[in-house]
Amino acid sequence: MLNKEMTMEALNRMYQMFPDAVGELHSESPFQLLIAVILSAQATDVSVNKATPALFAVYPTPEAMAQAPMEDLIAKIKTIGLYRNKAKNIKACAQMLLENYGGSVPTTREELIKLPGVGRKTANVVLGDAFGVPAIAVDTHVERVTKRLRICKLSASVTEVEATLMRKIPKELWVKSHHTLIFFGRYHCTARAPKCDICPLLDMCQDGKDRLKAARK
Repeated sequence: MLNKEMTMEALNRMYQMFPDAVGELHSESPFQLLIAVILSAQATDVSVNKATPALFAVYPTPEAMAQAPMEDLIAKIKTIGLYRNKAKNIKACAQMLLENYGGSVPTTREELIKLPGVGRKTANVVLGDAFGVPAIAVDTHVERVTKRLRICKLSASVTEVEATLMRKIPKELWVKSHHTLIFFGRYHCTARAPKCDICPLLDMCQDGKDRLKAARK
């Protein structure tokens, strides 16, 4: 397991690789970001970004989306996985924002996770990217990278991964680290073909060393 010092050394190397790592979902307001993150569950950011321009052109606000015909919402996000359930969630989410929050996106995790389609990961993304609230959202990339590097235990649950990262990373770096870990996992330490042979973190990654050793046999 990497201690705090080694965890930050690993992250500093990732920062150098991806100095401009940011959220890649397109939005023009906290509400649009919230909807985009809901839509991104079990889907790629690329697929969401292809669908949301047409969606937000017609339904840019909670007021508009709350009144949207379900058939039209389905049609506009049909290229995204689980589109029927997601259409129900985004409409219900918009309605709940109007009824309970005056049409504004709440700024606490506790309130966000009450919204349809919003879990802890979605809430953390919205907190960090829309409001600058320190948070770490653990997606598949973050979980994969932190376990391969042994920053977290291989047996750790998603919430345990989040808690471990919160302990090992200074609070003011949570959002930056979250995005950097995603970029590192998305573009370098990929699921099927990690670039271990050219990885600047190889010296501290037993998983990578084992992969290269196995490949030479």
